[in-house]
Amino acid sequence: MRFLSTPQPRRQTLPAILLLAPFGVVFILFFFLPALETFWLSLTESSLTRTNAFVGLDNYATLVQDPNFWAALGHTFYFALLTVVPLTALGLVMALLVDRFVRARSWLQGAFFLPYVLPISVMTLIADWMLQPSSGVVNYVLGMQRAWFADLTWAMPMVAIATIWWTVGFNMLMFLAGLRNIPADLYEAAALDGARGFTLFRTITWPALRPVAGMAMILQLIASMKIFGQTYIMTTGGPFNTTRVTLHYMYETAFTQSDAGYAAAIAVAFVLIVILLSLAQAAFVRWLDGRSA
Repeated sequence: MRFLSTPQPRRQTLPAILLLAPFGVVFILFFFLPALETFWLSLTESSLTRTNAFVGLDNYATLVQDPNFWAALGHTFYFALLTVVPLTALGLVMALLVDRFVRARSWLQGAFFLPYVLPISVMTLIADWMLQPSSGVVNYVLGMQRAWFADLTWAMPMVAIATIWWTVGFNMLMFLAGLRNIPADLYEAAALDGARGFTLFRTITWPALRPVAGMAMILQLIASMKIFGQTYIMTTGGPFNTTRVTLHYMYETAFTQSDAGYAAAIAVAFVLIVILLSLAQAAFVRWLDGRSA
């Protein structure tokens, strides 16, 4: 009867390993090994075609004193500041609108989400057409002829606005899924107690959506920090490098200056910064949840 006491988890070990093996192989080949290679490359003085001498942490020492890197990182933070909170807030508002207007729910959901499925090339083409100095829709409505992407003050905000229009549909779907997971009985019980309007949102809707909002802000922070295509296509980093973000600077270092070792150091440092920011934001969200509980 000893075989009857065999632990069940042991019998499931082999199937679990077999199921995880494909992902493990892909992860090692396409993420872990390239990450190790990038870190090793950052410790060398290399070009795109040749790996030269090992220089240790010299690239990182240069990076700390590089004003161009810190300027590009500042532009990246500025873009994140312009997009993270607005994208989260607008996604919530859109989800509430879709959930409220039952008859037009499918139409509104499709209209809000449609820009998200556009490739970045199409999105930038639409944004450039709308913001043309002489024939753009925005300037026509405002009655002016401003070259938005050539303006030192407005270039990055315009890129941020275009990005918000392009990607807000994803956050809307996240909040909409959260709304549909709230039991209707809670609203009915609150209505019997006389709760209406904003009181329902404050006492039922927002507490239930707070975890979704925290996750949306973390994902949006990571996505905003990784900005490259919008500024590269719309402004090419201008005017006067005011929209040159970190990944753009890394790209120029690698493919224009052919300094692969230093570009790898930028990549490694940037990944560490994004990880630290994400962890700090997650801790802040948990702290807020603890105070609100």
